[in-house]
Amino acid sequence: MKKINLSILIVCSLMITALSSRAQNMDNPGDYMSAFSKISSEMNAKYMQYLSAAAHGRRARKVEKLRQEVLQNITDSRYKMTDLPQYKGDNSYRKANIDYVQLCYQVFNEDYQKIVNMEEVAEQSVDEMQAYMLMHQKVDEKLEEGSAGLEKVTQEFATKYNVTLTEEKSTLGEKMKVAGKLNTYINEIDMVFFKCNWEDGQMIKAMNDKKVSDIEQARSALAGYANEGMKALDTLKTFEGDPSLANGCRQALAFYKTEAETDMPKLTDFYVKQSDFEKMKKSFDQNSSHSQDDVNNYNKAIKDYNAGINAFNQTNNKLNNGRTQALKSWESTEKTFSDEHMPHYH
Repeated sequence: MKKINLSILIVCSLMITALSSRAQNMDNPGDYMSAFSKISSEMNAKYMQYLSAAAHGRRARKVEKLRQEVLQNITDSRYKMTDLPQYKGDNSYRKANIDYVQLCYQVFNEDYQKIVNMEEVAEQSVDEMQAYMLMHQKVDEKLEEGSAGLEKVTQEFATKYNVTLTEEKSTLGEKMKVAGKLNTYINEIDMVFFKCNWEDGQMIKAMNDKKVSDIEQARSALAGYANEGMKALDTLKTFEGDPSLANGCRQALAFYKTEAETDMPKLTDFYVKQSDFEKMKKSFDQNSSHSQDDVNNYNKAIKDYNAGINAFNQTNNKLNNGRTQALKSWESTEKTFSDEHMPHYH
């Protein structure tokens, strides 16, 4: 399964810039605020470059290099803000910006490292994957809280010094908003798919081990996840009018549902019959004296068993082909959807 999409770690919720008409004058409160806004925009631009590269399938080594560049850029931004003076003895706005940039660094360096570590085990179970996604959520909440605090100080500073603020719909800001919404949307559908895909893997493992009770447990869970997932997809809105990702997931879930509810019981039934036949064969082989009825019954059992093997192989091949096609289709749909909607940024 594809890795969970990255969150917007550098939040661009403050799309406000101070109005300034002439060359920058640090005694002018509007120019003073714009100086910090310019540094933040540069920091966000570098992160958007990383986010775009990660989403569009660049090589891991290249993306990791970009991540290090983002960290360096955040550090540089903090130094630039530190070099800016207090405003006429008022350090509130300067400190709020520096604190927020420091928070971004902590999140992208420390918290993101935890996410990377969790990523290595996330696909080992549904619980691990849910914990992994919860970590993403907590990181988002931390940044949202930090961003809200910075916005509050910004509003207070502007009011205090009679600065008019305007909402700025910059190209970068709009791209970051789209990226944030897109990742949340993709991750939600990915989790629906992952539950079924993981349980299907558990069922295959149990099949290889010929553990009927484990097969049945996984089969039941798979059926539950498939039905639960379809209901969730039915209530999920499209992304900018595009239903293709949800439809692609629904198509994969339709395979898992049929597999769990219709096809897999045929295979588990064969395992039960196989066990019964092996017991009968062992008893027949151990008995040196057989009546004609014994021989006839044994021959019939062999015939039925061979027919069962053929039916098992047909059903199993059908499932293997269907599974391969479902996975291939899902991965293609997910990539196309991400490439279509994730903003490109260089």
